[in-house]
Amino acid sequence: MNGPVILRGLGEAASFAMSEVEAPQVLPGEAQDLASQSKDTLEPGYLVVCWNDPVNLMVYVTHVFQRVFGWSREKAERHMLQVHREGKSVLVRESLEKAEHYVHRLQQYRLHATLERE
Repeated sequence: MNGPVILRGLGEAASFAMSEVEAPQVLPGEAQDLASQSKDTLEPGYLVVCWNDPVNLMVYVTHVFQRVFGWSREKAERHMLQVHREGKSVLVRESLEKAEHYVHRLQQYRLHATLERE
């Protein structure tokens, strides 16, 4: 739309000339640099860590991992056993907002979960 735009309202007509918008300039090396970087390198990662506790049963922890993350039983059991044997397990690496969401969900199930910056 290159001509004037006419707006009508409240009994008056206004005419505005549309200006041409230039495309942003990107230097040749910059386009390749940004394209070669993955999302992981552009935004810092946050780790969701689940810690061992003497309260929750292993079958319950497995169930919670399946519910919160949508994991298969096998994957949930693998992380649960890591929590049990090693004292903790890094469950996921996400953006800050998603990691906070997961920590909050795990805490709602009374699991000891924390957030760590990678």
